[in-house]
Amino acid sequence: MNRRDTVFALLALGSAPLGARAQQQPAKVARLGFLISETLSGQASRVEALRSGLRERGYVEGKNIAIEFRPADGNYDRLPALAAELARLKVDVIVAFGGKAVLAARAATTTIPIVVPSSGDPVAMGLVSGLSRPGGNITGIAMYGQELSAKRMELFKEAVPRITRVAVLLNSANPSKRLILEARDTVAKALKLELHPFEVRSPKEFGGAFAAMAERRVDAIVVSADTLFRAHASEIAVLAAKQRLPSAGAKEYAEAGGLIGYGVDDAELYRRGAYFVDRILKGAKPADLPVEQPTRLEFVVNLKTAKALGITIPQLVLLRADQVIE
Repeated sequence: MNRRDTVFALLALGSAPLGARAQQQPAKVARLGFLISETLSGQASRVEALRSGLRERGYVEGKNIAIEFRPADGNYDRLPALAAELARLKVDVIVAFGGKAVLAARAATTTIPIVVPSSGDPVAMGLVSGLSRPGGNITGIAMYGQELSAKRMELFKEAVPRITRVAVLLNSANPSKRLILEARDTVAKALKLELHPFEVRSPKEFGGAFAAMAERRVDAIVVSADTLFRAHASEIAVLAAKQRLPSAGAKEYAEAGGLIGYGVDDAELYRRGAYFVDRILKGAKPADLPVEQPTRLEFVVNLKTAKALGITIPQLVLLRADQVIE
């Protein structure tokens, strides 16, 4: 079994020997549809991770697979038409990049398998009936963003104890935003934090959101996990730094310049997404492929950013970090 596979819970059947795997590869050229809510360039690392996972399983573009790319370029209203186009093409599998994309794909087809390498709570969102038996045409990996968001808030408060008024940057089109806010509200009360949500829908609205944060006199910002924010992590980190705001987000956010990051390796999720594509192309039904959950979460502290902001991170927090960027 690929060594990365051990990172994930709820693994399905073990992999076959290499010789058997090669014999099982489909003879025809399989067509995959990549439905992407943001720009293709903004999702380049995810796309390449998925391609890498496919190559590891013996798939070669132009030889035994072909990929139809359908990016919405941040215009979410285009997603239904793009999903319908992939359905008309009768692709063998649709890979949905983000919650907004999977909702559009589900509305477009109930028969074409849909793989979601990273989603919020698929049960609460009505995407699957259960983790072990999804029951429909959708499967993939569940992030359970509400739990991640709550833990991220706790780590943020430990790292910067002085924060009290926290802005929460949300994508207004994210179907999981309500669940994420509810989880954060619960932990915020316990930590005596006052949350101030700021919703945006495109990068053009970042400036206005940060101007509103200044008017509200927030002293920190938490960036929600979302395909929009991942694609523009560096831009958001720069805006936070200009306002001298300590900030927290996904693992990749801290690597892009934010102060605190907590979450999974996003590229690892999409590389693992190739497992589901492979199983489906070899005859498995999404309804029978258990939805997996990542078990490895990483805590990242950007000490370079902390120094620029004049913040001293407690030593105990640094010792807990999986990665310290200096």
